[in-house]
Amino acid sequence: MERKAFIKRETKETQIELSINLDGSGKYKVDTQVGFLSHMLESFSFHSMIDLEIMATGDVHVSHHHLVEDVGIVLGMAVKEALGDKKGIKRFGYSIIPMDEALALCSIDLSGRPLLFYDDLGYRGKITNFDYELMGEFFKGFTLSAGITMHLKALSGHNLHHIAECLTKAFAIALKEAVSIDPRRSQIPSTKGSI
Repeated sequence: MERKAFIKRETKETQIELSINLDGSGKYKVDTQVGFLSHMLESFSFHSMIDLEIMATGDVHVSHHHLVEDVGIVLGMAVKEALGDKKGIKRFGYSIIPMDEALALCSIDLSGRPLLFYDDLGYRGKITNFDYELMGEFFKGFTLSAGITMHLKALSGHNLHHIAECLTKAFAIALKEAVSIDPRRSQIPSTKGSI
């Protein structure tokens, strides 16, 4: 069974085409008009081992907000679709990842219940021309559209680039584990029989 998805989403603010393969090798082709967002998506693909192709354009002359949020939404939609009925998945994934002085924790449950508990240490500022606070918008969009529960927390750090990248890598590693197939399980990983 192939665990792949292709999503095309167009609004008055953004135009996004995205494809993923959950059982890939971390190959990516990313073009989002926003350099730091592209960098984070490449890092996500590489560390999650999820193949990712994305072409995203939007009203970045207004703000990066719409594009960043919508890319998160579309990525979440794709993961949800690619998971299918969720039979045999591990369901849970977690990681604690360092990047120099930054440390981030991510814990994921592919529960079908969209909840995000996010803490970026409350810092605000720019990474080049990217607003650090948009990381939260990306993860919120992803979590709600994927229908998962995720706790994502920066535990320490002071360099915004390091913290943002650390959060992304922690997310990628936790998601890689959660979507992976458990060879001992053929059913849906819930005593309810449905997630």
